[in-house]
Amino acid sequence: MKKWITAAGIFAVALPVWVFSNPMSGSSADETQGKKLYKVATLAGGCFWCTESDLEKLPGVIDVVSGYSGGALENPTYKQVSAGTTGHIEAIQVTYDPSVVNYEGVLDQFWRHIDPTDAKGSFVDRGPHYRPAIFYHSKEQLEKAQKSIKDLELTQLFDKPIDTELIPFEKFWPAEDYHQDYYKKNPLRYKFYRYNSGRDQYLDTIWGADRTTNPMTIADILKKQGKQSSLESSPSRSSQQYTKPSDAVIKSKLTPLQYKVTQEEGTERPFTNEYWDNKEPGIYVDIVSGEPLFSSTDKYKSGTGWPSFSQPINSAFIVEETDYKLIYPRTEVRSKFGDSHLGHVFEDGPQPTGLRYCINSASLRFIPKAELAKEGYGQYSNLFETASR
Repeated sequence: MKKWITAAGIFAVALPVWVFSNPMSGSSADETQGKKLYKVATLAGGCFWCTESDLEKLPGVIDVVSGYSGGALENPTYKQVSAGTTGHIEAIQVTYDPSVVNYEGVLDQFWRHIDPTDAKGSFVDRGPHYRPAIFYHSKEQLEKAQKSIKDLELTQLFDKPIDTELIPFEKFWPAEDYHQDYYKKNPLRYKFYRYNSGRDQYLDTIWGADRTTNPMTIADILKKQGKQSSLESSPSRSSQQYTKPSDAVIKSKLTPLQYKVTQEEGTERPFTNEYWDNKEPGIYVDIVSGEPLFSSTDKYKSGTGWPSFSQPINSAFIVEETDYKLIYPRTEVRSKFGDSHLGHVFEDGPQPTGLRYCINSASLRFIPKAELAKEGYGQYSNLFETASR
């Protein structure tokens, strides 16, 4: 897939042969991390650099790993798989939080970023090891995948029949470390490859040139067409798609202080900001993207003059990075999809987490408990039912 990426010399790729020694195997679609029960989906849609990048943008996705599945050879290398003789397909394994997005939602995101009609490869990458496939972990996943394909066909967006294979999952072998998060580690090479692969140009013709700024789920499209989805539940537990608007839109939407804090990593004054002493029940969302970030059930009085929380609503919406702006390093907190600067997290908070998320009010919008459903955050009402018991 990446052999021709050597143009102009600077795009030469040197691939290591080291791989992880242990596969992610077994038939269960559940994975326990801490006290949360996450679920797993294994999918193939061509170049895993691209599918990993696209699935990681879905709210509720915890992690995406690039690798190989479907063949008999143990511990395959990229060189062996790309030769097309192992039976493996380039695939990704998606770990997601079912309290945020369900399996139907993961499949919806998958369909809208691949060519499901090409069983001989994927865009510029040719061969059976690049064909689209869904590796189902259970009978339930198989049935949902079959219904999802029916919905995809019902949209009549494609001029060729859907030709995506449904394969029982056996083992998943993570690819070489070099391939993991490739789009983050090598953004220029990744963008060069992706543009020249023709993937995005094809997706624009199927889903519309505004598909990234105004995304529509398959269920949304069917509803607009006056058709009924065969799936019993909506593709996502949150119908909102969280994206970062253009800088011009952000400037027009925010106050100067909100812009300085979220876009320029500024800090507001303590004790005079909007939410430092707010005691009303509700949730706090990113002022830019609307991502749900913190709940009043985790808010406490820290004495610092800024809103303080012991934990986020869901770590899927939070990114933590080391900040060296002061003499000593601190852990900066940003929103995952809006990429807004929120504040910092410190290890001096109350139990059971021991953490203090010190957040700028200017980066937040407060949604009162009584308005959650109206604002599209009704699934978080259960936070307050639990707290009242």
